[in-house]
This record gives sequence, structure tokens and C-alpha cells, in this order.
Amino acid sequence: MMARIWTPDDLQLFQGKTLRTEPYSRKLIRPALRILRAHLDMDVAYVSEIVDDQSVFQEVDAPGLEHLIKPGDARPLDQVYCKHIIDGDIPELMPDTAADPIACQMPVTSAVPIGRHLSVPIRLSDGRIYGMFCCFGFEPDTALGVRDLAMLRAFAELIADVIEQELVANRARQENGERIRGVIDKRQFAPVFQPIWNLEKGGMESVEALTRFSAPPMRAPDLWFQDAAEANLDGELELATIAEALKHLGKLPSGTCMNINVSPQTASTPAFVETFSSMDISRVILELTEHASVESYDALSESLAALRNRGMRLAIDDAGSGYACLRHILELKPDIVKMDADLIRDVDRDVARQTLVMALISFCEGISVRLLAEGVETEAELKALCQLGVRDFQGYLLGRPVPIADLEASIDVAEIASAYCRKYRIAPSTDLFAVAPASGAA
Repeated sequence: MMARIWTPDDLQLFQGKTLRTEPYSRKLIRPALRILRAHLDMDVAYVSEIVDDQSVFQEVDAPGLEHLIKPGDARPLDQVYCKHIIDGDIPELMPDTAADPIACQMPVTSAVPIGRHLSVPIRLSDGRIYGMFCCFGFEPDTALGVRDLAMLRAFAELIADVIEQELVANRARQENGERIRGVIDKRQFAPVFQPIWNLEKGGMESVEALTRFSAPPMRAPDLWFQDAAEANLDGELELATIAEALKHLGKLPSGTCMNINVSPQTASTPAFVETFSSMDISRVILELTEHASVESYDALSESLAALRNRGMRLAIDDAGSGYACLRHILELKPDIVKMDADLIRDVDRDVARQTLVMALISFCEGISVRLLAEGVETEAELKALCQLGVRDFQGYLLGRPVPIADLEASIDVAEIASAYCRKYRIAPSTDLFAVAPASGAA
């Protein structure tokens, strides 16, 4: 049958502000619309959402009519059938819209035109109506019957389940974003610092700034940053925690550097570079996580160059945990490479780990880069790494992350480190905790 094409005058009925709510999963909805429209020999099928006084087309299957009706378009409820069907004034099944006294009088019926129409509410589990599952054809079809309506209702129930799952996920994302926003605005976090030792010199050469969160629920910091990433607030949270840690740079022992962690994405932004605009960064070491991908090494290198030219050093974190580390090292030419804690675990009794450590030592020596062992937890691991040729260490064995005040007072840590220095015939330094002058504060 020939379908009438909507004219510009007809389309004035359908002119409205394009609205778009949070998209839901279309893995089932798109094929459901396509299958049902074809099975019922309809011209258009769609799922709509009722938003205030508008019917918003969330998904549409209308081959060849995409320029007339598309996802995101909105129509006033008083100009379409939706509210009349929900109120029971118009039947869900209309083989011929001309036979219904209300539908036939509505301008949309002749403007489109709508000859046959099937539509049922999409009801959520709490009884609320989300919107409508609808399909229509341009011409009447008296063969359209209750079995077709039953099929439409079955599909509507399936779609309601899909939509409800996505609505629940959307609410969770919104609540997560609000929670992360609160953490940032209220500064519900604080830095702690873990010593990094060079046992050849016997000194604490730097500390890694880590973050601990005070907001509920109490959980690992990585989970907070993951939630921030899901809320698109990861960069803002990273910058906030970095700024908080840098406040303590001048409180560190004399000559001790501060390692700060940042993702490649945040490190590539002007806001990150601006963080260091008015401070001495010769004692700042930037740790770039190995797990994160780099979208543009050129942009990242350009961002880091301005900082490295002012004295900041670069470390590649988590080396040995994936292929990306080699690319990071080759492209960014770091000053320090930190071996991943998983590589260090049981290195004293695992020949494969020992062999990989020796390979990394040889590689770093060849490119004049320092190699640091992270995650050292046992004396046996420390001894094995020393014997392999590693000289820079970090881990619970040599000091746990602590607030800055406790770091300066960690005499026990200094004594433990000195004991290992003596045990492995490495001369310790005598000024492990000489405090830097106040003028170095950031």
C-alpha cells in the first residue's frame, strides 16, 4: 500500500524541543521493535518515555522515515494518543483509527496519517508508567486483532524489565556522582606517605604520597578513584588529592622527594600543569601508572616536558604487569622505573621472577634509568633483590604509609632500614630524618 508522506505543514504538529533522557540498554529493545514492526506489517514502531507533559521517543524503528521521527524527538502529550490510552479514553487496539470517535478527531491522525494503531503502557515493577510501546501503520487493517495486542503486551513486559534495570543503574550512577562530588568539595581525604629507601646510600630518598578517604563507606582508595572515573570526576579527584599532598612537600626530611600518582589522561591536561605553576618541583617525582592507556603520547610528552624542564622527574609505575609499560618507557623516557609488587612477591624462591628482575636491571642500566622494587614485604625478598642488584626499595617491610607527622617520627623505620644496610654491608646515612627548612613548603 502507498503511504502518505508527511508534508512540512503536517510536521508542524510534531515540532517540539528535542529531549533526551539517560539512554537505557538497547540490546533487546532495538531488535524487539524491528521484529514486531515487521511481524505486524506496521510502518513505525517506537518506545517512548513520558517526561513531564512530553512524550519522548527513546527508540524508533521506522525504515525510510528517519527524517520524520527519530530517537530524542518530543511531542506534547495532548497532541498524541499516549495519555488518552492510559486514561482509557482510546483503546490500545485500533485496527481503523477512523472508527474511534476521539482518535479520528485528533489532528495527528490525519496529519501523519495514522490508519491503524497498537499501543500499551510500559509499566515498571512499582506500578509507575514509564512510557508507551507503540506501533502504527499509515492505512487501516481490520485483520489486526487481540492476538496482536497480546504479543505487543508481552514485548512491553520484556522491555519494561530492560528499562528498569537501566533506570536502577542510572540512579546508582547519579548517587555515585553526588557522593564523589561531596568527597571532593568537603575534602574528605588526606595524604599518607610511604618511605622509599636507597639501601646503598642508607637513606630515605623519597616518599610516595597516597590517599586515604574518611567518607563512608570505608574501603580501598582504588575503589574511590574507580567510582570517580565512572562519574567522570576522576581528573578532578586526582588534582584535589595531589594538591593536598603537595602542601606537605616542605615538611619532608631534607633532600627527600615526593612521588605523586597521576593517570596519563590527567597528566595531559593544562589544569595538571597549572597545579605546579608557582612552586619548586625539583623534589617532585611524577608516577605514571602503567595500567592506564595513553591516548596521545605527543600530548602527554608535551605536557610533561614543561614540568621536566623545571626539574620534575618521571617514574613509570607497575612495570612488569603488562605490555603497556614498555611503550611508556620507550615513548616517555622516564628517570625511574618501579617494578610491580606482583613481580616482587616470592622473588626469593621463584626463578622466573628472578630472571625477569635481572632482565629489567639490565634494561634499565642500558638506558640509564633507576629501577625500584615496590611491594617488598619480607626480609627474604629484600635479600634476594639486593643480591640481584636492586638498590631502591619500597614496601611494608621498610615502612607503611603514615601521615606526615608520623613519618618524621618513624625512628623505628630508620633503625630497621639501617639494620638491613648493615646486614647487607651497605653503609647507612646518618641524617635519615633531617627536616627541610620551612622555605621549601609548597
